[in-house]
Amino acid sequence: MAELRHSSSLGSRTSNSPMKRDEDALPLIHDSIVHDDDHHYARHSLSRDRDRPFWSNLLFFGDDPRVSPYNSRISLILLAIVVVAGLISVFSIYHRLNAPYLCKKDGIVLRCPYVKEPASLWENPYSATISWKPCAERRGISDLPPENETNGYIFIHAEGGLNQQRIAICNAVAVAKIMNATLILPVLKQDQIWKDQTKFEDIFDVDHFIDYLKDDVRIVRDIPDWFTDKAELFSSIRRTVKNIPKYAPADFYIDNVLPRIKEKKIMALKPFVDRLGYDNVPQEINRLRCRVNYHALKFLPEIEKMADLLVSRMQNRTGGSNPYMALHLRFEKGMVGLSFCDFVGTREEKALMAEYRKKEWPRRYKNGSHLWKLALEKRKEGRCPLEPGEVAVILRAMGYPKETQIYVASGQVYGGQNRMAPLRNMFPNLVTKEELATKEELDSFRKHVTSLAALDFLVCLKSDVFVMTHGGNFAKLIIGARRYMGHQHKSIKPDKGLMSKSFGDPYMGWATFVEDVIVTHQTRTGLPEETFPHYDLWENPLTPCMCKA
Repeated sequence: MAELRHSSSLGSRTSNSPMKRDEDALPLIHDSIVHDDDHHYARHSLSRDRDRPFWSNLLFFGDDPRVSPYNSRISLILLAIVVVAGLISVFSIYHRLNAPYLCKKDGIVLRCPYVKEPASLWENPYSATISWKPCAERRGISDLPPENETNGYIFIHAEGGLNQQRIAICNAVAVAKIMNATLILPVLKQDQIWKDQTKFEDIFDVDHFIDYLKDDVRIVRDIPDWFTDKAELFSSIRRTVKNIPKYAPADFYIDNVLPRIKEKKIMALKPFVDRLGYDNVPQEINRLRCRVNYHALKFLPEIEKMADLLVSRMQNRTGGSNPYMALHLRFEKGMVGLSFCDFVGTREEKALMAEYRKKEWPRRYKNGSHLWKLALEKRKEGRCPLEPGEVAVILRAMGYPKETQIYVASGQVYGGQNRMAPLRNMFPNLVTKEELATKEELDSFRKHVTSLAALDFLVCLKSDVFVMTHGGNFAKLIIGARRYMGHQHKSIKPDKGLMSKSFGDPYMGWATFVEDVIVTHQTRTGLPEETFPHYDLWENPLTPCMCKA
């Protein structure tokens, strides 16, 4: 079980280091044999030295007649040099603490107030930010055949939350391109979890979406008028393509789906979550998906405007310009339950969670006897969500001070304020959009859950540092977009496997823990990563969508 030992014993553990113990064991005075004849002289000499000013022991002059005038002149010169050096040092420190320094924001060099934290806390190395550049922008050359030569129409329901819907839309455009089909504007499907009836045009700029992709794929707003049986698209077996494999290759669509589209003219694809692979499709198709994700899919102007207002408030909460961190805290009840991990809590709390899991996932729960072993294995493998208190300890070990401004994007945290207390105690400048904006400002967005999610998405996207605590489409898309923008902003992805070992080690001191955290996460800040087989395009768009600068 993860115990937050580090947060409660930061001071006491430093004295347990081997170096400190060795220093404490050293004798202050080495034992030596003193002859009786010398004892009186030594005691008299020590008494005389105690009466002498401390600086006379350091310099070559004093009341001792044995010191020559020549040595006295040397001592005065040395004293003058020390005084001048001291004045210069004091002036330099004062100047650094009070003088402004230059910082870069959105490509513009500004005069910024001095901050104590090192730049490495908030920025990736400059060399990494200039090594790659985005190259998935609009091509401007159309290779679309005439409208009367389309192979047919495809229609999808984009299921899940906002970011899962976003991925489905990108894949739908790519599949339409693969089959030379016309895409009907996707429907954002309401499901049992999100219970949202948002339409595509309620969240995204439809005109921009269609216009930006006009040279790649033909997109229409609605089902053609000549097709009268609109209601049967997702109910008729004849009109629906099912059993599409997960991460299917491009060849699957050409061999199995395209013939049915040519025959029926309009087909619905269901289900359509992760139904197109990454490394088994042409690179131009992957580049098209990036073009959709980073350029064609734009939120409505009112959403962008509100998000910019929240960002501005985060940057100016202290009365002056300051960096801020965005924390995607995934510790909702559903996430905790579905993880089947064990967490700190009372016996009553654990019993209630067991009942919840048994009700929601009876097949996985069975009789519960196997779950403890499973929970230990998942924690060792780094597959358990980080608790708020664990996140706080990791961030403090990385060097982020108590004054750090943190924007939290999350659902209702399981355990409420008690579970959040360690994080709030260590980082009191922690806010959500509800605390940052007035009720009136957010009321117009509350009618669509996806609109509120879009605000969180944009504030996290524009943060100086983004920290994720568990996987998911939200974190993947944020990290991928920040990479696509040039790897300038840090995106911290904690090594949960290593952290579980550290939190479970009762003998690890704070200094060792800090060193492990810093060293481990030097390469987990959104730096360029070459793609590999079965990589995730949304988290790492490097090779297909970015080019060497």
